[in-house]
Amino acid sequence: MKMNFWLIWGFIGQACFFSRFLIQWMVSEKEKRSVIPVQFWYFSLIGGSMLLVYAIQLKDPVFILGQAGGAFIYLRNLMLIYRNRGKESDSTIS
Repeated sequence: MKMNFWLIWGFIGQACFFSRFLIQWMVSEKEKRSVIPVQFWYFSLIGGSMLLVYAIQLKDPVFILGQAGGAFIYLRNLMLIYRNRGKESDSTIS
C-alpha cells in the first residue's frame, strides 16, 4: 500500500500528540505523584499543530476547530511556565 505525504504527516502528528501522555505518565511514575512536565506542553503543541495542518488539508471543520483551540492553550501554558520560571515549580500541578 502506497502512503501519501498527508497520511504520513497525520500519523507522525498523532504519534507526537500521543507521546505527551506517555511522557506525563513516565515522569509521574518516577516522581510517585501526578506531574505535568514542560515536555508535555511541547509535544502537545508540536503534535497538535501537525494535526491542525492535517485537518486544514482535509478541510474538516470539526477537526480544525478542536486542534486550533488546543494550540492556544498549549502556547499559553508554555508562556506561563517561562514567565514564572524560578518563582515556583514549573513542572507540576498538584
